[in-house]
Amino acid sequence: MNRPGGWWGRKSTPAKFETYTRWSFHFIALTELSVVAGPLLGPVGTGPAALLTTLVVVHGLVCGVTTSRALDWRLGRRDRPLRTLWAFGVTTAVVAVTALVVARHDRGGDDTTAAAATFSTVMIFGAGATAVVLRGRRRVFVMVVAFAVTAGLMYLLVGLPWLSALVVTPLVFLVGGFFAFTYSFSVWLVNAVYELDEARETRARLAVAEERLRFGRDLHDVMGRNLAVIALKSELAVQLAQRERPEAVTQMVEVQRLAHEAQREVREVVRGYREADLGSELAGAQGVLTAAGIDCTVTGPVTGYPAPVQSALGWVVREAATNVLRHGDARRCAMELKVREGRVVLTVENDGVPQSGGPGGGAGLVGLRERLAEIGGTLRAGPAGEGRFLLTAEVPLPAHSGEAAAPAPADEATP
Repeated sequence: MNRPGGWWGRKSTPAKFETYTRWSFHFIALTELSVVAGPLLGPVGTGPAALLTTLVVVHGLVCGVTTSRALDWRLGRRDRPLRTLWAFGVTTAVVAVTALVVARHDRGGDDTTAAAATFSTVMIFGAGATAVVLRGRRRVFVMVVAFAVTAGLMYLLVGLPWLSALVVTPLVFLVGGFFAFTYSFSVWLVNAVYELDEARETRARLAVAEERLRFGRDLHDVMGRNLAVIALKSELAVQLAQRERPEAVTQMVEVQRLAHEAQREVREVVRGYREADLGSELAGAQGVLTAAGIDCTVTGPVTGYPAPVQSALGWVVREAATNVLRHGDARRCAMELKVREGRVVLTVENDGVPQSGGPGGGAGLVGLRERLAEIGGTLRAGPAGEGRFLLTAEVPLPAHSGEAAAPAPADEATP
């Protein structure tokens, strides 16, 4: 069930946790019948046993539907399910009252014991399920106290012994409070998981926005001063030309020099923005993937390559890490660098590919292929079987680099 692909593999981590929580609620509702099955299967009359069993089954089903719809409401996907809540409340009251009537009718017999167990169970599970539709610990606590007090009062109203009322009141309070805490804490966890996932996406967007601001700031610093000087000298050259002064030519030559200087500085800014350091990219990718709960390993030498090779492979690592985070639901990612026959080979393998095959021809990979093709490199990406996705980039080492381009030993360079 945990393997990538299929219905479960296509879900994100928060969606998986939500599914687990939702089915836990259903399982808790089903255990209601198993709790009362023992007393009902004992020496109880066929009529009361059939009646109570049917009522408990109905109450368990309504409880499951109520908690599921209430969870959708707590996640902001629907309005508060008021009709479902009324149906749940009425069902709980009917089952509880019916169980007490049976207990009162056969005072002291086996039917009384089974009916009392059914009543207590219904009140306990009712208190737990009601906690899903309440916000705040104080409201949940007041609700559990109300269920416990109501249970004791109902015992006394139907004429059952007051000692039994003293027993059932703390029983409903303690066990019902435990179930209420379990339900409330589970809903809080689901919301927390979704908020953490949203925070991670927000952090990524902020990082992109910060990089754009940095790039824009660098361009402003480079172009602002040069353009201002060019504008002033151009105006001066126009005025000198209108007066037929020979200095106009000198000013235009200076304008031309400033334009070339601005062009050179812009190219340096863009070149610095487009170049990627392989070691930094590998360390950053490993940190980001680890923070996302993905076991990421990096092996092989990461330093000592020529600058063009470092930059190209750095972009491959950046795009590969982005794809691992965005596509599928990986639990493991392995990045490996090798030098083979004068070529640097980078492989990135992860196990989070859905059945659709994962990203094989996205715009990012197309851009990488074009970037690698400029220096004679190649890129292959696609499913590798058993839910794995393999990306392989090969970049040739410059023939004139010789020993100077030899990478550092693996045990010293691996982050």
